Amino acid sequence: MCRIFANQDPKSYAFATRSVRLAGHSTSLRLERQFWDILAEIAARQGMTLPRLLSQLYDEVLEERGEVPNFASLLRNACVLYLRHGDSLPLSPPLSPPPSARPATPIVPLRRAG
Repeated sequence: MCRIFANQDPKSYAFATRSVRLAGHSTSLRLERQFWDILAEIAARQGMTLPRLLSQLYDEVLEERGEVPNFASLLRNACVLYLRHGDSLPLSPPLSPPPSARPATPIVPLRRAG
């Protein structure tokens, strides 16, 4: 069983840093490539771009909790939840206007294709 994990292509777990705009501020996020791929899949299923998904998620956590102490870890955990429970999670409603044009609402968990 460990061979499945030990024989991974190192590129799949190499870090990739991306610049994003969160709450009106430019910042960088560093995640393993696999997580970026999963986040892109989630964004596509939500009918939005990856930057829009990240911004919306950040805004919603900020509104819910008042702070976002470790957004990269939150994103990794969101990916794990999506992989574990994607088939049982409801799809979100159709894409709505940007958060600045509407009140913030919680992001709805997704169903994983498959």
